[in-house]
Amino acid sequence: MGKVVALKKTVPATWQDALQQFLWFKNAQGLSDTTIADYRKHVSLFFKRHPEAYNPANLKAAVLSYMADNVKPATFNLRLTYLGAFFDWAVREGIFPENPLKGIKRRKADPRIVQLDVETLRELLKLPDTNTFAGLRDYALILLTLDTGIRPKEAFALTPGDINFRSLEVYVRAENAKTRVARSLPISPQTANALRELLSSRHPAWSEKTPVFCTADGTPMTSLVWNDRMRAYTKKLGVKVRPYDLRHCFALYYLRNGGNALALQRTMGHSDLAMTKRYVALTQSDIREQHEIASPLNAILPQRHRVRARRTP
Repeated sequence: MGKVVALKKTVPATWQDALQQFLWFKNAQGLSDTTIADYRKHVSLFFKRHPEAYNPANLKAAVLSYMADNVKPATFNLRLTYLGAFFDWAVREGIFPENPLKGIKRRKADPRIVQLDVETLRELLKLPDTNTFAGLRDYALILLTLDTGIRPKEAFALTPGDINFRSLEVYVRAENAKTRVARSLPISPQTANALRELLSSRHPAWSEKTPVFCTADGTPMTSLVWNDRMRAYTKKLGVKVRPYDLRHCFALYYLRNGGNALALQRTMGHSDLAMTKRYVALTQSDIREQHEIASPLNAILPQRHRVRARRTP
């Protein structure tokens, strides 16, 4: 019998080669283009700052130095997530002997949940010039976000075929959803009217693949463009409102108006109830405040401000 020879894995020569193989692996797992881009960004940033780290002898010191940066908890956690996944893969591929991030825990980050009053939102909706395509698009996008809580990048990926005006629904396809799970979002008639008007203003040469929310020349919207547009509007408004803040507003008003937390989780596309519970906690504090004001016991048993000591028998 012939001797069986074990084939030794060939280690990529550079970190760029290793990263490319890792991205192919993640792409094969069905991750979204956005997530792939985030992996590329975080891993590249680390190795550009610490090119010596591709040598296993230098890796741990470089990683610990990088993670010791004075950054916000959210940034720290992103580095931990994306680099950790890359290093886990690299260990399986025999590139590194161990994951240098093993044992490092996430930092607790307080979520930034913005609460805007109805009057501020009403004034915001007055700002886009609906006589222009860009203004009509912005108005419809603000309405859609306030009506459904859709993520900006999910909205940018919508095509005309994803809108059902008969059933008043918008469909977020699995390949465009952050969690890779498709979902249907009910929309109000006002939002449907704005979307219908936006679609009627499209250039006749645009195809059905041209996104609903695109630029005036039919190219896809980006987060950068939308951030700039919102920054210009809120500068006039006098109140800072970021695109994602509109999603927070939807969640808070949904719960305050009697919406169910489980329904909110499905609508917003949360993978679990953890984030949804943060919105619930905020609205429960509103309920407590209202209870202190409106409880019938305020009239039945008037509060006394003087404390009297009890006599001991």
